Amino acid sequence: MVQRFDAIVIGAGQAGPALAGRLTAAGQRVAVIERKLFGGTCVNTGCMPTKTLVASAYAAHLARRAADYGVVLQGGVGIDAKAVAARQQGVSARARANVETWLRGMTGCTVLTGHARFVSAHAVAVGDDILKAERIFINVGGRARVPEMPGIDAVPFLTNTSLLQLDTIPEHLVVVGGSYIGLEFAQAYRRFGSKVTVVEMGPRLIGREDSDISESVAGILRDEGIALRLNAECIGFEPHADGVAVGVNCNEGEPEIVGSHVLLAVGRRPNTDDLGLEAAGIAVDARGYITIDDGLQTNVPGVYALGDCNGRGAFTHTAYNDFEIVAANLLDGASRRVSDRIPGYALYIDPPLGRVGMGETEVRASGRPALMGTRPMTRVGRAVEKGETKGFMKVLVDAESQAILGAAILGTGGDEAVHGILDMMNAGATAPTLQWAVPIHPTVSELIPTVLGDLKPLPSSGS
Repeated sequence: MVQRFDAIVIGAGQAGPALAGRLTAAGQRVAVIERKLFGGTCVNTGCMPTKTLVASAYAAHLARRAADYGVVLQGGVGIDAKAVAARQQGVSARARANVETWLRGMTGCTVLTGHARFVSAHAVAVGDDILKAERIFINVGGRARVPEMPGIDAVPFLTNTSLLQLDTIPEHLVVVGGSYIGLEFAQAYRRFGSKVTVVEMGPRLIGREDSDISESVAGILRDEGIALRLNAECIGFEPHADGVAVGVNCNEGEPEIVGSHVLLAVGRRPNTDDLGLEAAGIAVDARGYITIDDGLQTNVPGVYALGDCNGRGAFTHTAYNDFEIVAANLLDGASRRVSDRIPGYALYIDPPLGRVGMGETEVRASGRPALMGTRPMTRVGRAVEKGETKGFMKVLVDAESQAILGAAILGTGGDEAVHGILDMMNAGATAPTLQWAVPIHPTVSELIPTVLGDLKPLPSSGS
């Protein structure tokens, strides 16, 4: 059967449902196709369940530190793994149900469950049905990347998706990959009581960050008893009576680690390989990401790619902003562009890292004259009062224009405090404007003007 619509949305992640809402409100007939779980990565295997897990781990960690605050607990701190799992799975399930209920109750929206495949530039097959529309929006997200590594096919392993199904605490969790996803799980399970080892091929953790941030994060994790094996030259896997033997082959330390469980956290890949994109002539890059222009349109007129599948941001907030850009341009007559947004994100270990704009390494590489201000969290009153003084603040400013170039806040509340800087950057405000703001005391944010008041020239690399 052939059905015609004004628009087709493939995937019910962050961008798709919101876009369907705007389009139907404008009087358009829209079809939304979802093959599995409504809500996308964030709701089901990303932000919501993982941050719920991190919150449970934080509660356990804080309870163990109760005496530091003059609080006495009787009987110690225990972990109910099944209750922890049920809590994070319940949060996801409720959010998923809300998204599906919203879409199915949306006037003008037809919801289909099934696998969508392009059969031409403006036609999609779902089972025996053919859906046609002049505008098609691809919002299919991504999944964990499982690279070809020696022995990987011979051993059981976990990804971020399957780990969330565990209702037991691993005796020894070996995390392969020292970046954002891997580190969040590593700290959480260490706080639940697992022995944890992080294996990273590079010389330091979170290699895209400045070295001082990487070093501070490594210190935070080591302080909690997490073993770090960096410079892992040849990672491989073998079955072992006690679980999985992970070959490390580092320059120092044991050449092999035996874990009860192994988590692969070595990146993501887009869900674009089985959409029939070739039938529509839709271009992808070497990694499978759909090629788009600054307005999120593919090389095929009328076909757009939003969210993780376009390679222009692997975050819930960038996916939602993709929706905002498309909706504004198509429905409001705007000319918004992906390249206009200022990058911001967070690492949700404890304490969290909030990041916006350029890092110190990027600023140095640009060769521009710049200023930098820093402050350790030991000199932030709010952190001292909370007994959470690990980390530091750093802000970078253009020496000539006084434009704020970027910032990093690694410390308690850093993921929230960094928004004061992000908002000012979006407004085009300069450092002096923010420096003369009068923030609330006692907060982490109140120290941002102080940091700006202590800016010093950033020496060139190697000075």
